[in-house]
Amino acid sequence: MSFVVDGSDLILDDMTTRRLISSGSSFEKVAGYSRAVVDGDWVFVAGTTGYDYSTMTISPDLETQVRQTFRNIEQALEQAGCSLDDVVRVHYYFQDAADFKQAAPIFGEMFARARPAATALVCGLVEPAMKIEIEVTARKPGAGVAALGVEARHRQGRT
Repeated sequence: MSFVVDGSDLILDDMTTRRLISSGSSFEKVAGYSRAVVDGDWVFVAGTTGYDYSTMTISPDLETQVRQTFRNIEQALEQAGCSLDDVVRVHYYFQDAADFKQAAPIFGEMFARARPAATALVCGLVEPAMKIEIEVTARKPGAGVAALGVEARHRQGRT
């Protein structure tokens, strides 16, 4: 498959467009990644931390980090035409397992409607100041509706 680069969009030769979304963090260019990638109906948001990108600072407080992380994720999802309600999968990465208990109610608040499949892991993060990193996958609103219609007709014996 070949790629044609057009600004932040990658036009794939099968007419699928892959759009790259940036948070504005200079680290994205240094490390060669995007805050999010929109590929068809899917939105993949990279592992995101509680940095306030406008000041490039991070709070030492867990709750503040979790809420800022969700704000950062929401901004990426919004640029992709989605919201937290469209998230279908989430990975939580903690430096300290004890932090899960304090963070879990915030997860419940943020994902009250979406209720995505979730995994929580304890691992080292790239900076000691980071207490949590969150990665999500979302599907655009209304995606798959046409396919559901085809599937329903097929089940009824119609093609």
